[in-house]
Amino acid sequence: MAEVFLRRLSRWQAETQRESVADLYAAAHHDPPAGQAAPQREEFLRRFAGYDVQRPGFEMVIGSDPTLAGCCYGYPADREGEWIREYPGPDGPPGELRETAAAGRLFLVAGLMVLPSHRRRRVATRLQEALLMRSTGALALALIAADNAPAGAALRSWGWRPVDGRPRDVAGAAARREAWARPLP
Repeated sequence: MAEVFLRRLSRWQAETQRESVADLYAAAHHDPPAGQAAPQREEFLRRFAGYDVQRPGFEMVIGSDPTLAGCCYGYPADREGEWIREYPGPDGPPGELRETAAAGRLFLVAGLMVLPSHRRRRVATRLQEALLMRSTGALALALIAADNAPAGAALRSWGWRPVDGRPRDVAGAAARREAWARPLP
């Protein structure tokens, strides 16, 4: 297999690559963890193009070999953003996370995906490291499906820790979430 090269994309470049990123999303989630339905490409594309890429401070790193093999993206959390509604636990995020977000020092990792053929080759590790290396935040936060054991294991291996908070239903859906955080240098 060819080496995967990383490249940072501007917001405009990410927007022009949205169809390729949606294809990557569909391929990366083709075989979801037991008990989870396969995510819908169009739903992802609507959120990615209509919300994620539009966030102030949006950052994205892709990995290619030369075709798109993976990507990781995120943005600084805002004071009252959607992340608060998606946060697990009946009371939402603890005060320290809200304060960090209000100070502009909380960076949300909104997406990380790698093609199955490129997994276990440190591509995801390199992507998240490259994304976070330029962040000016004090803390990174990721919200994952509570039953996504591979994602939890990967985050733990990278030094992320679960944030206290009980999983809950999000907007009446059966999607249970966990919050993971990692201090940034």
